[in-house]
Amino acid sequence: MKDSLMKTPKNNMGSKYTEDWIPVSDISNGMIILDNKMKVAGIKIKPKNIFILDQASQDACIIGLKNFYNMIDFEFWLIAADRPVDISGYLAKLQLLYNEVQNPVMRKMISQDMKKANEFMDNNVTDTEYYILFKDSDINLIQKKLKTLITGLANCGLESEITSNNDLRILLDVFLNGRVQTDFRTVIS
Repeated sequence: MKDSLMKTPKNNMGSKYTEDWIPVSDISNGMIILDNKMKVAGIKIKPKNIFILDQASQDACIIGLKNFYNMIDFEFWLIAADRPVDISGYLAKLQLLYNEVQNPVMRKMISQDMKKANEFMDNNVTDTEYYILFKDSDINLIQKKLKTLITGLANCGLESEITSNNDLRILLDVFLNGRVQTDFRTVIS
């Protein structure tokens, strides 16, 4: 299924709408399909705070990352993108627990957790996601590069996965909308 945002009229560089001049024709199978039939594919790296590890593990991870980046023999983009964290489900569970618990000490602890969670929500807390993307037209080469990236990061102790269509839509939204969160709602007339 194609997104209406991703449909790109040709030669419309004079348009005032961004989606009219980006060269994206579709997002499918975890790839951005460009107008020139090139495909942008990649991986999403699961974050890991290596600085809570012992010094030897930190050093091993950093050396592994140096070796990993040096072995990549194709052009790539390393992207860090912030996404808002939605903890509304967690807050709802806390509220249910608060309603069920009768012990005043437990209720106070749950209330404090709810207050802290609300502070996070009020401060627009974000989670940073990391991606490695590349462009190619050959599906076999794309698959080989994806395996190389995932294996290389695993050797560094980092987990990664192939980008999903949703990951790529969010990345485009982040860059095209200047990190402004959009929240479109139904209009009733």
